Amino acid sequence: MKITTWNVNGYRAVLNKGFGEWVQSYQPDVLCLQEIKVAPSQLDPSAREIPGYFSIWNPAQRPGYSGVATFVRIPDIQNQIGLGAPRFDVEGRVLRTTHDGFHLLNVYFPSGQRGLDRVGYKLEFYAALLDWCDRMHAAGEKLVVTGDFNTAHREIDLAHPRQNIHTSGFLPEERAWIDTYLEHGFVDAFRWLYPDRVAYTWWTYVSGARSRNIGWRLDYFMVSKGLLDRVTDVTIHTEVLGSDHCPVTLNLKDA
Repeated sequence: MKITTWNVNGYRAVLNKGFGEWVQSYQPDVLCLQEIKVAPSQLDPSAREIPGYFSIWNPAQRPGYSGVATFVRIPDIQNQIGLGAPRFDVEGRVLRTTHDGFHLLNVYFPSGQRGLDRVGYKLEFYAALLDWCDRMHAAGEKLVVTGDFNTAHREIDLAHPRQNIHTSGFLPEERAWIDTYLEHGFVDAFRWLYPDRVAYTWWTYVSGARSRNIGWRLDYFMVSKGLLDRVTDVTIHTEVLGSDHCPVTLNLKDA
């Protein structure tokens, strides 16, 4: 099973940048998109769906902002839109789908770049989502949490850690929340497989950062420890353009 996550930085924009062609060529079983910046009602019917997939949307109430969408091959799959917390759900940040032996959370974590008030909001979101995950783990459920976490966890996860120690996305209090998720039954699947590999999933549009590979690893698959025996690989598709992020794919063996 191939699960792909991708912050597309605008669904309408990426449609004109080879998005559909890449999806049809790569054929993930599930495709999780973040920062879609559009509601399905704003799209032509032909743009709302990808051939061979069924879509579930959770757009933000604010136009042109945030939002997530999940594309699956199975019709009428069990799903949950939102976290059940209105102050976060108005921004369209969470979609849950249920698969064979696990729940998949497609998540767009808040960015703290717009000011210290948003850093606080971001950390509160981390806490609220983890509380939901803790309850699911306590009930014996297995989870895959994927998406744009908007945080680089370790120094290996960004090109210039010393220069960004005071930058949101690499603040100590943000990085500590990644540690907390790992302490609560999750494993960073990519880093578990490749402890020393330098790889990034986001590059600023400024100064040709992507061509120089001056990037950050912000897009993750956090997998319940009980699912690790099904993890076979995590692929970072640095060659795929169209957004300031690239797609990342988790490969799972069948249950």
